Amino acid sequence: MSASRMPPNPRDCSSKRRRTVSRMSFALEGVGLAHAHGAIALADIRLSARAGESIALIGPSGAGKTSLLSVLGTAWWQQTTGTLQLLGSSPPALDARALRRLRARIGTVHQAPPLPARQRVVTSVLAGRLGQWPAWKALASLAYPMDIAGARAALARVELEDKLFARCSQLSGGQLQRVGIARVLYQQPALVLADEPVSALDPTLALATVRLLVEDAAQRGATLVASLHAVDLALGCFARIVGIRGGRIAFDLPAAEVSQAQLQALYAGAGEPVPGLPVRSHGAHLRLNACR
Repeated sequence: MSASRMPPNPRDCSSKRRRTVSRMSFALEGVGLAHAHGAIALADIRLSARAGESIALIGPSGAGKTSLLSVLGTAWWQQTTGTLQLLGSSPPALDARALRRLRARIGTVHQAPPLPARQRVVTSVLAGRLGQWPAWKALASLAYPMDIAGARAALARVELEDKLFARCSQLSGGQLQRVGIARVLYQQPALVLADEPVSALDPTLALATVRLLVEDAAQRGATLVASLHAVDLALGCFARIVGIRGGRIAFDLPAAEVSQAQLQALYAGAGEPVPGLPVRSHGAHLRLNACR
């Protein structure tokens, strides 16, 4: 056998995989965010992630989880302090074209997806790649879907392939959330930001959908950062948990090391119980293990 046809060395392949996993996805150092009316949304955020990591953000309502996701999505960066490195770039240093290219590598799952009511589901899913396509293809796809098979495959992963040509106005809130997830699955971004992505789904479907997001990111070597109201889902499906309270990071730990006392302190005085607790009950363990 000639050298040109020699099979790849397994050690070389392993080395390439290690280099892929070790790439930095983002790094925030001392990041703060103040809104125009003076309210402090984030303060001294120090957080980083490598490619392939999945992180769950938990904390009481108004803690700053959505603000943090917005900053990672390059929104409000003109109002932030500190430094932000994102997918190898610093957003404040980019011109408009470079910023558009960076944003095309970021996928966002909204709690209430901003989908036009009269738009067909197939068009909404294909919109995930508008930032990657040339202008002519993006415009043409608005008139006639350019990749029907791709949209159908993405919808099949969230069990909505039968809604391919339905209008968004015909869907329930939970179905709209899953269309938003299908759009990100079709986009295949390097960084996925999910803001309460399963808040309108029943527990069984929520578990399956969160597991889908985590597994898809892991398979592609993408980074996933998701805010979740259900603490048991976060602990069961994510390896790393970041607790946020009052715009600051309260803890950043492997899921197995998060204690019940830390969770109680995170939600203390917030006027709400810890969502999903007690996590040590028999039923909760079944849900946690189901993600593994």
